[in-house]
Amino acid sequence: MADRDPGGTMLGYVSVEARGESDVLIRDAAMALLARGVPLAGAVQVNSERDAAHKCDMDLHILSGSDVVRISQNLGALSRGCRLDPAGLEHAVGMVAAALEIGPALLVVNKFGKQELDGRGFRPLIGEALSRGISVLTAVNPGNLSGFLEFAGDYAEALQPDVGAIIAWCNAQRLAA
Repeated sequence: MADRDPGGTMLGYVSVEARGESDVLIRDAAMALLARGVPLAGAVQVNSERDAAHKCDMDLHILSGSDVVRISQNLGALSRGCRLDPAGLEHAVGMVAAALEIGPALLVVNKFGKQELDGRGFRPLIGEALSRGISVLTAVNPGNLSGFLEFAGDYAEALQPDVGAIIAWCNAQRLAA
């Protein structure tokens, strides 16, 4: 994608260090846009804290309806590996793909993470949305930023980690479409 002219369609992203902060920013911006009647496709992540012996549960709330998909798996209190449930993520991606067919104003992807870096997860949908002239909003952990920028190329636009700034960017993308 790096060598294509983005035209008016962009891939806006936030990148913050604090654990879970980007999830809250993307979710709050998406909820504000939905409250204003903006048609969205995508998913936002909500983390539910558990007891001290377990990590949080990670759920994706599908923006085109009321579905919630669990994307974490319980690997036990002593686990150190990635808790992402790839099957859960792919299920959510399928649901979002169906919503993309409706022609939303914006695609919201909770995170461009390791699965996307490896060509899986929401990565194909991001490319599909951009090819259809639909701008995309996502979050990128600082450790994944170089791989994301390699993927996104000229489409990437860093956004201030502020809900108001994110909403303003989303509104500007809608006006440019």
